[in-house]
Amino acid sequence: MTATAPTDRRLLILDDDPTGSQCVAGIDVAFDLDPAIPVGVLDQPGSACFVLTNTRALDEQEAVALNRRVLAGVLDGGVPATGLHVVSRSDSTLRGHVIAEPVAIADELAARGIDVDAFVLCPAMLEAGRFTEGDVHYATVGGEAVEVAETDFARDATFGFTSSDLRAFLEERSGGEVRAADVLSVSLEDIRAGVDRVREILADARDRRWVVVNATEYTDLEVVAEAMALLEAEGRTFVTRCAPSFVRPLVGQQGARVVDPDSITIPEGRLDHGLVVVGSHVGLTTTQLRAVQERGTLAEVEIHVPSVLDERREQHLAGVAGQATATLRSSDCVVFTSRDLVRTDDPAESLAIARSVSDAVVEVVRRVREAKPAWVVAKGGITSHEVAENGLGIRRARVEGQFWPGQVSLFSAQEAPDEVMGAPYVVFPGNVGGEQALADVVDVLTASVAAR
Repeated sequence: MTATAPTDRRLLILDDDPTGSQCVAGIDVAFDLDPAIPVGVLDQPGSACFVLTNTRALDEQEAVALNRRVLAGVLDGGVPATGLHVVSRSDSTLRGHVIAEPVAIADELAARGIDVDAFVLCPAMLEAGRFTEGDVHYATVGGEAVEVAETDFARDATFGFTSSDLRAFLEERSGGEVRAADVLSVSLEDIRAGVDRVREILADARDRRWVVVNATEYTDLEVVAEAMALLEAEGRTFVTRCAPSFVRPLVGQQGARVVDPDSITIPEGRLDHGLVVVGSHVGLTTTQLRAVQERGTLAEVEIHVPSVLDERREQHLAGVAGQATATLRSSDCVVFTSRDLVRTDDPAESLAIARSVSDAVVEVVRRVREAKPAWVVAKGGITSHEVAENGLGIRRARVEGQFWPGQVSLFSAQEAPDEVMGAPYVVFPGNVGGEQALADVVDVLTASVAAR
C-alpha cells in the first residue's frame, strides 16, 4: 500500500459501523468513545483516526447527539478545528442517517466558528461493485449492476428508500429540505477532465451545499480527493459522507494490503481453535453461513432469537456460552442467530428487537472470551462493532490489512483486556463477499494456527 500526495490535514472518520476501514491499512480505530483515543492519534498533521460510533443502530436524535459529542470531545481535547476534515462514513447501499449526521457535524463545527461549505456524498464501494454513474448509484447483485433502489438494501426496515438517483435520494431522505435541483454533481466527465475541473465545481459550493460524486474506479476518487485537498488548503471546509472506498484517497493511500496465513500471528497461550460470530440477517450472510455449514469445518451453536426475546433469555444465553466454550477446546466454532428474522411494521420496534438480539450476541462473546480462542470473526457491521467493544472489550485497534483488496479487515487490538490482546479480530460486513467468502476466511485463519 503506497501513498498519494501528502496532505497536512487531520482526518477524523466517524464510522457508523466497523466496516469503513476495509480499504486502508496501518490506521488506528477507536472502538471506545473516549475522546482521548482520537486526540492521541491525531496529534500530528497528516494523521487519521476512525471512531466507531455505531450510529446506524441508533435513532436519528441519538445519532445526532453522539456525532456532536464525539466531535466536541476531540476538539476540546486539543485537536485544532482548522485543518480537520471530518468524514461521516457509512453504508455503500445508502442506509443510515445520511442527512442528519453530516448536518450534526457541521453544526458542531459552526459552534467553533468553522462554516462548512459543502457536504460531499460519495457512496462508492468499488471492491463490492457499488458505484455511481450519471448520478445513479448501483449495487452489483449476482454479477449484475442493479440500481440500488431495486435491491433488498432499499427495503431496509429502518432506512428504506425509493430513489437511486443520488440527487433525488437526498431530496427524498431530507423530506424535501434538500431539493434535487440544488444538488451539485461531479460527473465522470468532469473528473476525467482533470483536477482543475473538479476543483472549479467544488469551488461553487457554499453554505452547506450538497455535492454528489460519481465514481467507477479509484482514479476517479483520487482526482476528487486531490481537488478537495487543494481547496481545503485555501481555507474551504468540507464534510464528507462516504462509503469505504473514498476514505483511501482521503487518507493518502493507494492499493491494498492483503493478509495471508504467514502474515497473521497467533500468540502462544491461546487455544488452537477460533470463534465465528454471525449476527447479520442480510441474504448474503445467510448464504455464506450455509456454505460454512456445508464444508462441515465448524461446530455450530445457535442463539434462538425467540428465546432471547422472552423470559428464557438468561438461561438460554448461559447455555449457548457454555456450549461454545466447551466446543472451542476441540473445534472451531460458529455461534449464529437463528435465521428467521423477527420484525414488525414499526421501524422503532424493529430497531429495538435488533438491539436486544445484538446484546445477546455480545453477552455470549463476553462469556466465551475467557477461553482465549485463537481468533475471532464477527459477521455483520453492527455485530462486529458490538462484539469488539462490548464483547471483547477492545478500546483501540489497528487495521492490519484485508483478506481481499478492499474487503474484510483484520484488526489487532492495541488497547484491550489481557485475554483479548494478541488475538486476530476479523470484521466481516454482512453484505460483502461471494458465497464461499466466510468459509475462505476461516480457512486462512485455520492455516495461520497450523503455521505457528
